[in-house]
Amino acid sequence: MKTKEKSSRKPKTKTAAKRTRGRAAKKPITRYALRLYITGQTPRSRQSVESLRALCDKYIPGQFDLEVIDIYQQPAMAAAGQIIAAPTLIKSMPLPLRRLVGDFSDQKRVILGLDIKLNEE
Repeated sequence: MKTKEKSSRKPKTKTAAKRTRGRAAKKPITRYALRLYITGQTPRSRQSVESLRALCDKYIPGQFDLEVIDIYQQPAMAAAGQIIAAPTLIKSMPLPLRRLVGDFSDQKRVILGLDIKLNEE
C-alpha cells in the first residue's frame, strides 16, 4: 500500500515569503470618473464645485477625474447626459453609475452616494 505524504509548501527563501505577503497586501486603486453639470457661474454652482473638489481631495486624493460642464455653454452635453436639474453629479466609474443632485455640502451623503470606501484603520 502506498501512503501519501503531506507536503508543506514553504517558500525557498525569506525574500520569497516577503514578496508573497507584499502582493496580497496591495489593493488595486479605484479611479473615479466624475462629471459635474452646473448652470453658469452662479454662487450655487461655485459652491458645488468647491465642495466636491474638497471632498475628493480629502477622501480620494489622486484617484478621481472631475469634468465640470456648464450646461449654458454646452447644452448638447446636458441633453446627452439627460440632465434635468443642476448641479448634477454623475459617477460613471467605478460601476454602478450614480447620479447626485444638490450642492454637495453634506459630505456623508456624497460619500454614501459615490460609494467611497473609507479606511477605518
